Amino acid sequence: MCCSPPRRQEGGRADTCCCCGGFRRRFFSSSEEKEMLESYKEQLQKELAGVDEKLKRE
Repeated sequence: MCCSPPRRQEGGRADTCCCCGGFRRRFFSSSEEKEMLESYKEQLQKELAGVDEKLKRE
């Protein structure tokens, strides 16, 4: 995993980052995709909880 966001390459591609040597995977197994989606969903739920909390304080 990269330590910072990928750098934009000429033509708008973002396929390398500063410290990983330039390799970024493009193909994932279905179980990896499911895992990433579950993690993304969890982060969205946390974000929504934070928004709800902030709205209640105001």
